[in-house]
Amino acid sequence: MTLLVTGGAGFIGSNFVLDWFKASDEPIVNLDALTYAGNLANLASLQGDARHHFVKGDIGDRELVDSLLATHRPRAILHFAAESHVDRSIHGPAAFMKTNVEGTFTLLEATRAYWVAMTGEAKSVFRFHHVSTDEVYGSLKPDAPAFTEAHPYEPNSPYSASKAASDHLVRAWHHTYGLPVVTTNCSNNYGPYHFPEKLIPLMIVNALAGKPLPIYGDGQQVRDWLFVSDHCSAIRAVLAGGRLGETYNIGGWNEKTNHEIVHRVCALLDELSPSAAGPYTRLITHVTDRPGHDRRYAIDARKIERELGWRPAETFETGIRKTVHWYLDHADWVADVQSGAYRAWVDKQYG
Repeated sequence: MTLLVTGGAGFIGSNFVLDWFKASDEPIVNLDALTYAGNLANLASLQGDARHHFVKGDIGDRELVDSLLATHRPRAILHFAAESHVDRSIHGPAAFMKTNVEGTFTLLEATRAYWVAMTGEAKSVFRFHHVSTDEVYGSLKPDAPAFTEAHPYEPNSPYSASKAASDHLVRAWHHTYGLPVVTTNCSNNYGPYHFPEKLIPLMIVNALAGKPLPIYGDGQQVRDWLFVSDHCSAIRAVLAGGRLGETYNIGGWNEKTNHEIVHRVCALLDELSPSAAGPYTRLITHVTDRPGHDRRYAIDARKIERELGWRPAETFETGIRKTVHWYLDHADWVADVQSGAYRAWVDKQYG
């Protein structure tokens, strides 16, 4: 019994791999292209672990994917691999179309060929789990109900449009070909190994360096925040018991404005690593809002609780404290991903 995980060196993917081996000895084949946010340092604790087989490669490489499926015969595929930063998608949308749309298409076609050739129990238990985002649903008004799984898709950025397209492909491959799929749409994740371009790690890293803490516009954009280990437990629950063809929204029940997030991070840093120059809020600066910035996301996660009994274990207060502690304790990891040393190591290691 084996899992194939795509994007398993990224933020959420690597957390899932590490979390999986805390409770299971079932092997994982980890396929990741190691683009800028893929980082094998996230998985350093698994070096020499026979349960973890890492492969540097692209989900768009059909020959490679076919070979991995034929060799390792996974019982499930967990598809995390994606370009995932809205700001980067605005400046360079082509990479998002290539990975999130074309890459998912190639992976689905390889999976379909593999699944069709399966027989007996192996075929009946096989699953393709597609990991997606709440951003596909668009923006909510302040008093609107939270996103349910029936909410219409209204993506507003190149990133969210590319993920919406991949969701539609997964749905179509189920309804047209019978491929046994499940899809999860999560809210904003945070926690260990988060690449420091995203809001929470950026605020932590910049504050410690005495750099400005940039907040887009008025800072009143609202997101639902989900601690990454809770996301991992939800994915395990859906993989084990989710109904085929269904979508499950995963959220933390933590709606916060960007302004609230930054002020809470500053308060924790004032407590845990105070600056001689004064409170970290002195570094906050408001910058021009990004184009098409969605105002509010909110997840209604009652379906996954009702059907699978899942609820997040962390509150925002417990999760953000753990996150700030992690970054304070892992300054070397931050320095490596910022300095380019990690990229140089990948180039040397993999040519």
